[in-house]
Amino acid sequence: MKTINYLTIIFLALVVISCGSNSGLKKNDFSIETNAEKGNISIDETLTLAIKNKKKYTIDSVSYLLNGNKINNNFNLKDFKLGKHKLDATVYYEGEKQTTTTAVTILNNELPQVYTYKIINEYPHDITSYTQGLEFHNDTLYESTGQLKESKLRKIDYKTGTVLKNINLADEYFGEGLTILNNKIYQLTWQKGTGFVYDVNTFEKISSFKYGKSKEGWGLCNNNNTIYKSDGTEKIWLLNPETLVEEDYIQVYTNKGKIIGINEMEWINGKIYANRYQKDGVAIINPKNGAVIGVVDFKPLKKLVTQHEGLDVLNGIAYNPKTNTIFVTGKRWDKLFEVEIIEK
Repeated sequence: MKTINYLTIIFLALVVISCGSNSGLKKNDFSIETNAEKGNISIDETLTLAIKNKKKYTIDSVSYLLNGNKINNNFNLKDFKLGKHKLDATVYYEGEKQTTTTAVTILNNELPQVYTYKIINEYPHDITSYTQGLEFHNDTLYESTGQLKESKLRKIDYKTGTVLKNINLADEYFGEGLTILNNKIYQLTWQKGTGFVYDVNTFEKISSFKYGKSKEGWGLCNNNNTIYKSDGTEKIWLLNPETLVEEDYIQVYTNKGKIIGINEMEWINGKIYANRYQKDGVAIINPKNGAVIGVVDFKPLKKLVTQHEGLDVLNGIAYNPKTNTIFVTGKRWDKLFEVEIIEK
């Protein structure tokens, strides 16, 4: 008798749990229809939205969110960021509501402009340096280099190549990009999820910081108010310079699709100039929406440096405000090039 009652109780409990788990759960009776062809739409278009009402319910109202931002069913995209975004629609109908989700990818509306360059000067560069980050501060060059047991932070007289100050990273760290802001050097490491902050004058380590949603550290630059961080994907993260928290991001896109491998970066005249990993060129990026508005082909430079077994790709771009010129080098290159960007 006890056994029967026990089994009955278990059965009834399962029924209650089953009914409770199904209550309020319905098959989604609505879906979002857009004018985005295969999910893609240009930033100069208007995103048109409609609801497919599969069971012909009486719809009272619909609210739309694009990446968490409220929009209407005819939304001009010109001020929106590029990239893949989540599109939500909450449908209110017959005293109930239901949310359905899809994705839309916003592309740029123009081809990137193609630039080339003119060499102004050539300077010596340490052929052993696996260059990851490059930046000027007070007419002096600062460099971060990579590879385990080889990573370092340096202050350099760029005209002679003389190393003015050097510290080596612990063997476990693979050095990556750097930027300088408010007399502090910010240096990334690759896969340890950790960055370091130093005093720009003494190289004393002030603190360290952890990454947020970005899994790796690749490149850094800043515009005096925000620090921009790349992680090897199409995303560039916007960091609060006080807390170093990732507060937002942009996605790097052309009129065709995303551009991944964003690496070393430099802020130049309101734009982000970025090396792409394994590409001997630089993308010029609009920091407001992530659009690639230009590309610079630096491929011929690699032939002008000493050819050797350890020679690697172009990486390292710095703008010197004193000369108003751009400097580029590469991983284990023995030259630093001062260049002028010109239209092709």
